Amino acid sequence: MSELIAIRRKIRMQAISIGFAVAPFGAAFGALCTEAGLGTWEALGFSSFVFGGSSQFAAVTVLAEGGTIIAAVVAGLLLNLRSLAFGVVMAPSLQGSLLWRALTSQLMIDEATAVGSSQDSHDLRRYGYLWAGLSVFVLWNFMTWVGVALLSGTGTLIEDLGIDATIPAAFLGLVWPKLSSKDHRILAGVGVVLAFILVPFVPPGIPVIAAASAVLFFRPWREKNDHE
Repeated sequence: MSELIAIRRKIRMQAISIGFAVAPFGAAFGALCTEAGLGTWEALGFSSFVFGGSSQFAAVTVLAEGGTIIAAVVAGLLLNLRSLAFGVVMAPSLQGSLLWRALTSQLMIDEATAVGSSQDSHDLRRYGYLWAGLSVFVLWNFMTWVGVALLSGTGTLIEDLGIDATIPAAFLGLVWPKLSSKDHRILAGVGVVLAFILVPFVPPGIPVIAAASAVLFFRPWREKNDHE
């Protein structure tokens, strides 16, 4: 029992630390919303109902640069398609009623999936997923308000301070232990190569989807080699 309590405490600390690491991007998003002509409630609604990090930035950047609403929606959807793969990974640990699954799906982001999927049991996977998702959700929305109210017009402050490196660094730290498996290293390598090849030629979001799709080709190849 004491071991389980310690594990849950570690998960909570991990989740909260990731929430704080991501929070500055919420402020940057809020500042960007003001440049795009969005008001406080519109920005907060965006962070609450879309809640997609990079997809939010993509959509609002399109609007800020004078793009159409359709272009903004398409940009956001492309980047959020990766959530389909996240749902496949987390579905066995998030069983429940339709309402429960609908509510928890709102937290289907990179950080929540990374914390949840790194645990050893369904209970702990669900616990990590919810804690990470809620930590990011609460802090992201609060910092969106901060960005709208206090940081509009700060330009590239987030990038100038190097805060933009915190999300990929935190995510890599969570994923790194998974690379102890040879199969996972091969799969990660295939995904990286696909993404790098496609980045210069396709719209944002497509490289992420292609990298995630590597698993569709890897599994049949692995099963074939196992039989041989």
